[in-house]
Amino acid sequence: MSSQPGVLDLPRRLSLSAQTAAAIRKAVAERMWEEYLPSERRLCELFQVSRPTVRAALRQLAKSGLIEIRQGRRNRLLAGGVDPAPARNRLVVLVTRQPLAHMTLTAYRGISEMRAHLAEHGFGTEVLVCAARSAAAQRRKIEAFLRQNRVFCCVLLSLGRELQEWFAAGPTPALVLGSCHPDVRLPSLDVDYRSVCRHAAGVLRAKGHRRIAFLVPDANAAGDLASEAGFREGLPAGGGIVVRHSGTAAGLAAKLDALFAQPPPPTALLVAKPAHVFSVVMHLLKRGIKVPDTLSLVARDHDHLFENGISHYRFEGETFAHRLSRLMLQMVNQGFLPPEPSLIFPRYVAAGTVRPPPA
Repeated sequence: MSSQPGVLDLPRRLSLSAQTAAAIRKAVAERMWEEYLPSERRLCELFQVSRPTVRAALRQLAKSGLIEIRQGRRNRLLAGGVDPAPARNRLVVLVTRQPLAHMTLTAYRGISEMRAHLAEHGFGTEVLVCAARSAAAQRRKIEAFLRQNRVFCCVLLSLGRELQEWFAAGPTPALVLGSCHPDVRLPSLDVDYRSVCRHAAGVLRAKGHRRIAFLVPDANAAGDLASEAGFREGLPAGGGIVVRHSGTAAGLAAKLDALFAQPPPPTALLVAKPAHVFSVVMHLLKRGIKVPDTLSLVARDHDHLFENGISHYRFEGETFAHRLSRLMLQMVNQGFLPPEPSLIFPRYVAAGTVRPPPA
């Protein structure tokens, strides 16, 4: 409708289904799929929208002649529905064991900024969730995705040693968001957990503690293994106790009960993961052990609730986000990254939970 003189045209807000249709049309134009679209469920995962939104978008695309909707079967791309475009590897895939919504706020913000920067340079991003099943099942899912899509590179989050080794030996460039397992040659970005835990052990020793325990999940994550190595390096032989636990509140309680049942009990704890710090403090209170009156405590990681109460290590979220974006832009511009770690060392925040051991 044409504008009347002196009357402003109001901006029109695109519906979510229209935005989804535009995103699918762009992906088709860039030849990310051949012959058929992914299933509705997969499209929901890729574009982080509901199934009704995807169905509305598909109806728009069918009306414009881009696809043929086929009930009970995959929707077919129609020849001539879009202008032909040269095939380009413009897709960056985030391979993760859990949805982005379950990640820490710092990691989520960093990934969001990275995706925005990549979009400015013409690269799309998709999330491929590989639930924590066997490594073989995860690998099959990744292989199928790489066959069906033109992928430029991958960002790997919380993947085990076997999958890291598989990417290191394969042709698809990859960046590990976290630490690499020993002997895996891939570029990575993570906190320098080894140095952090070595420093924490030194802080506690400087206060006079000689029996110190480190509570860490028994998941064989590369960052946790590096943490154990740094903790042991910061203490003389026999001065530190590594306590691996299941990550559940009940598992932590059982490990703590066993730890304090052995004389002499520890006088200080280093604890990985913010959620586990709260579980530890609550269980210690039930046992009549007060922090820091009778036991000192340092958190390896940061949580905003630690600011005025628990000694911990933190870094600005912007530091992580900017470093991640810079690495990814370097990868997409050069086509590779050297297989070296990029490490962030947080600052120690002394919040009052570290004191000399009681006499």
